[in-house]
Amino acid sequence: MTAILVLPPVIALLALALLRWPAIQRRVSIGGGGLLALAAVNLAFGLEPGEIRVWVLGGWPAPLGIVWVADRLAAALVAVAAFVGAAALVAASAGHDEARQHPLWHPLAHLLLWAVCGAFLTGDLFNLFVWFEVMLMASFVLMALGGGRERLEGAVKYVAMNLISSVLFLCGCGILYGVCGTLNAADLARVIGARPEPAVLAGGGCLLAAFLLKSAAFPLFAWLPASYHTTTPATAALFSALLTKVGVYAVLRLTVTVMPIAETPLQPLLLWLSLATMVVGVLGAATQMELKRILAFHIISQVGYMLLGIALGSAPALAAAAFYLIHHIIVKSNLFLIAGLAAAQGGSDDVRRLGGLRQHPALYAGFIIAAGSLAGLPPLSGFFAKLATVRAASELAQWTAVVVALLVGFFTLYSMLKIHREVFAKDAPSSPAAASTGSGSALVAIVGLAAVTVGIGIAAGTLWRWALSVGAELAARTPYITAVLGGPR
Repeated sequence: MTAILVLPPVIALLALALLRWPAIQRRVSIGGGGLLALAAVNLAFGLEPGEIRVWVLGGWPAPLGIVWVADRLAAALVAVAAFVGAAALVAASAGHDEARQHPLWHPLAHLLLWAVCGAFLTGDLFNLFVWFEVMLMASFVLMALGGGRERLEGAVKYVAMNLISSVLFLCGCGILYGVCGTLNAADLARVIGARPEPAVLAGGGCLLAAFLLKSAAFPLFAWLPASYHTTTPATAALFSALLTKVGVYAVLRLTVTVMPIAETPLQPLLLWLSLATMVVGVLGAATQMELKRILAFHIISQVGYMLLGIALGSAPALAAAAFYLIHHIIVKSNLFLIAGLAAAQGGSDDVRRLGGLRQHPALYAGFIIAAGSLAGLPPLSGFFAKLATVRAASELAQWTAVVVALLVGFFTLYSMLKIHREVFAKDAPSSPAAASTGSGSALVAIVGLAAVTVGIGIAAGTLWRWALSVGAELAARTPYITAVLGGPR
C-alpha cells in the first residue's frame, strides 16, 4: 500500500524535473505508471477473502490518526485505475494527442492518479475531502491545458460545479462531526449503528448530494457533457474512467459502510435518482451527433446502473455495483481513446463527417468490443454487469427498475449502432485519411483495454463469485469496523 501512495507523487516530481526533455519524460512517466499498476495488482491479488489491510500514518491509531484501508473492493478499484492510467499514459505518447506536446500533462496525470488511489484507500471523510480537492486541481488544469475558448469554458463549468460539491461536502462533514465527534469512517459506522438519527441523516444528505454531483447523477450532471468533450483523448480517457467512479465509490461507502440508508427516506430517493440518471443520460446520448458528447452522456446513464445497485442495497445488488464499476472503468476509457483516434484520422468529431474507418482493423475491432460491452452484448463484460443488476432488482421485486434497465440497454445499443454506421460502416465523405503519425501507441492501449474487456467476459464466472463475496463483505459492515478500529493487521 505504501508504494501506491508514494510512487505517483515521486513520478510526478521526476516528470516535472524533465520538462526540457520530453522524450525522456514520457519514458519515465510510462515506466512509473507501469510500476504503479504492478504494485496495485500485487495488493489486489494479495488480499484473501475477508481480509482488510490497514495502514496507520505515524503510529496514531484510528480514530485519532490518518488511516488507509484496503479491502478487496478498494484494492481492485485501485488496480483497475492504475491499469487504465498506464494505458492513458501510453496513449498520450501518440503523435495525434496534444498531451504528447504539452510538458505539464504527465506530471498532472500522475497527480490525478495519486488522488484517485488515495480516495479509494482513505478511511476518513476529511481525508477523502482532501483527495477530492487534489483530484479537482489536477483535473481542472489538465482540462484547461492548451487554452482555447471552448476548453476554458468547459473547465470553468467543471470547476464551478465541483466547488459547489466541495461546499456540500464540508457542510456534511461539519454536521456529522458535530453530532458524532469523529470523521473516521469506521468510527462513524460504530457510533451511528444501524439506524441513523435525523441529524445524522441531514449530514449524510449533504454528503450524498456532494457525491452524486461528482458522480454526474441526475439532476446534477450538466457539467460533464459540457466539459469532457473539450479535452484531449488521453485526458478524456482518464476522466471518463476515474472521476465519476470515485464519486460512485464515495456514495457506496457512505450509504453502505458509514450510514446504512435502508428504511430511511434516502433509500427511495437514491433509487429514483438512479433510474432518472439512466434515462436522462441515454436519451441525451441519442440526440447527439458529436462522438465525444455521445460517449459523455453514456457515462451518465451507466453511472445510473451503478447507483441502482447501491440503492437496492442487498448483497447481490452491491456485488453487481462492484462488477459494474470494474467493467465500466475499462470500457469507457477505451471508447474515449477510440473516439480521439477516430477524430484525428477523420478530421472531425462529428459522426456525420466521418466514415470509412473500418479499414483500420485494430481500431475497428477495439470499437466493436468496447461498444458491444457498453451496450451489454454477450459474451462481453457489460452483458454480465447488466444481467447481475437486473437479477438483483428482480429478486427484490423492483420491476420498474428492471424495465428501465432493459430499456436503457436497448437505447445504448442504438447509440453504439449509430456510431458504427456513421464512423465505420459508411464510406468516408472524402478520401479516407491516412493513419495519424505516431498513433501506434494509442492502438496498443486500445487493443490492451479491449483484451481485458474480453478477458472479463471469459472469466465472468470467477469475477462474479469474487463480486458476490465482496457484496457480502460490504453488507456485513462489522469486519470493516473491527479491522480499522482494532488497528493494523
